[in-house]
Amino acid sequence: MKTKLLMLVAFFVLALGMEAKKFPQIKFEKTTIDMGTFSMDDPVQKCVFKFTNVGNAKLVINSVHPSCGCTVADYPKDFIAPGASGEITVTYSGKGKMPGRFKKSIQVVSNSKEEMTRIFIQGDMTDVPVSKKTKGASLNDK
Repeated sequence: MKTKLLMLVAFFVLALGMEAKKFPQIKFEKTTIDMGTFSMDDPVQKCVFKFTNVGNAKLVINSVHPSCGCTVADYPKDFIAPGASGEITVTYSGKGKMPGRFKKSIQVVSNSKEEMTRIFIQGDMTDVPVSKKTKGASLNDK
């Protein structure tokens, strides 16, 4: 009788321990997106980071923190089931910024195995409209 009770308790302790090891895990298709070259005439650019919960528990994105006020991120507020996917939409605004190359980070805080993940956007904002810059280059090549 004692042995059966001890085995039953051991089974429940092991079962609880196994349950505690379930965790979500966020995996991004890309951790850096290059927005390419764009003009100051069109300074607002958007991109989408796609991710999947490759863990075995529900994923919750608690918060998303861009490194600068020129960047805004929209993220899912609902649970992401194991095996399901989601998207984080990032908007960069170069309004009032100097032209040139940029790289911005976005900190994603979740209940994933690794609580914090960083994703990045980069690009090159030029002071010349892209179409004129391209046309000027082709004229110089002749």
